[in-house]
Formats: sequence, C-alpha cells, structure tokens
Amino acid sequence: MAKRSNKAFDYAVYLALRLVETLIHTLPLETSYGLARRLGDALHRFDRRHRDRAADHIRQSFPEWEEARVQDVCRGAMRNMIYLGLEALLTRRRITKVRWRKYFHVSAAAEALRMATERKGPLIFLTGHLGNFEVTGHTMALLGYPGVALARRLDNPYLDRHLIDFREAAGQKIVDKRGAMEAVPKVLADGGIVSIIADQDAGPKGVFVDFFGRPASTYKSFGLMAIRYDAPIIVGFGHRIGERYEFELICQKIIRPEEWAHQADPLHWITREYTRALENAVRLSPEQYFWVYRRWKSQPREKGRG
Repeated sequence: MAKRSNKAFDYAVYLALRLVETLIHTLPLETSYGLARRLGDALHRFDRRHRDRAADHIRQSFPEWEEARVQDVCRGAMRNMIYLGLEALLTRRRITKVRWRKYFHVSAAAEALRMATERKGPLIFLTGHLGNFEVTGHTMALLGYPGVALARRLDNPYLDRHLIDFREAAGQKIVDKRGAMEAVPKVLADGGIVSIIADQDAGPKGVFVDFFGRPASTYKSFGLMAIRYDAPIIVGFGHRIGERYEFELICQKIIRPEEWAHQADPLHWITREYTRALENAVRLSPEQYFWVYRRWKSQPREKGRG
C-alpha cells in the first residue's frame, strides 16, 4: 500500500510541475521573473535552515564583508535557486538553433569553443553549481558540442524522466553518477567531451584543497581521468546577466596536459588548479552560487591521529 501511495504522490508532483510549466509559457518573461524573485525572497525569509547555512558560508568565504552585503548575496543566492528551475522550464522552447543568439552569448569563451571544435582527443568541461548549468549544457549541445554529463538521478521517477528528456533534447547524453566510472572512460577513450559539476563534497577520502581559504574535499576521479586520457580541462560556467533570461558562457581557465606533466603530484595540482578557478568564477557572481550546499562538510583528519 505504501508503495502505491508513493507512486501516486510522485505522479501528483509531476502533474503539478507540468501545470506550472504550462502556466509559465503563457506569461511574459518579466512576470515570470517577478514571481520567481518574490518566491526566492520568501525562501530567504522563511527557510531559516538553508538561509543560515548559506549566510554562514558567505561570511566565512568573504570575512571582510559587512553583514548587510552578506545578506544581500544570500538573498540573491536563494533567488538563484528559483531562477534555475524557472529557466530550465523555459529553455527548451526559447534556446533553439534559430533564436539562441538572442539569449546566450559565447564571445567570452571563444578559445574554449575553438578547442572543442578543433580537438583531436578527449576534453573535460568542469563547472560548478554557479549560474545556470542546465541552460549551459543544453546550449552547448545545441551548438554542436554534445558531451556526456554526469548527474544524480531524482528519486521521483516521473520528474527524473522529464528532466532527462529536457537535458538530452539538444543532444547531450546524461549518465548516472553511480555508473560513471564505466561509461565515462569509454567516452574519453573515443575522444569525446565529458561535462562534470565538480564542486561537491567528496567525503573523507577525497583530495583536500583550499576553497575560499578552507580545506574542501574534492573528487579524485576528475583529475585521474584527465591524467589517464591526456585530456585538457576547461573550467567555465553560464553566467546569468542581471535577473533576466540572458546568459554568457565564460571560460575561467584552461588546464593543459603539458602543465601537469612535470608536477611532483599531478593529481593534487590539477585538483587545486580547477578548484581555484571555480573559486575565482564564484567571486565574479557570488549571488549565483549554491551557498546552501555543504561544500566543507568533510574535513581532513587532525595531524597525529590514526
């Protein structure tokens, strides 16, 4: 009985989302963003747990800021969470092969796109929970760079299928993180592009590198894949321009194999370099970062302990 009830609830949530999606497509963009902005402000006001966590992360990352600025960025980050969902619902109809230039600008990533076009081997595109990574992945695939992206599957099977249909509509392939170590090596071995969101806590066994001056556990697999397949790493993100449906692809850093070839510890060096690039990207648009994530959850063991 409980299982059937869960399925019914999941389907009801899915239907509610489709209803909201239909409604959004009937509204002017300005109205949709106005509603999303109010919802984000309400989230900042009433979701105390996530607001306090985000504000604490911002304070520790920018200790020189006054409290008023911390709260402004925190409020913007809560709005950003709502904008991300809104824009995902809007993207499939708005960013097309005919109209994409109206909403998405790529001049700040010209070198990265040239590398992707002229590449003779594999390429790794790393980003963080910054700006709108859903719009970026869709647009990159639409422009002829259909990579394989790693993603966590949703517990709700109806929402999960709907989200995957959106993500794969332009040509990119979504791979469950749990099966990534089987699928990703084949893509890189065949000279393909792999897209990864690389700013999640990797637990006590990750590589610890500084992120905003504090040790952050980071996955080893990204650097190991780059080393094994001699794959350049492009660190970039899709920056939202203002609080409207307009974006710019920014290439923050390109890390090439010849740079880590002679490092004493290539894995640690690569991880440190792309994490530093992600930090610099966040500094450009701190209100567009997911400060609610527990990025510093895992910490290194104290020296002298087993």
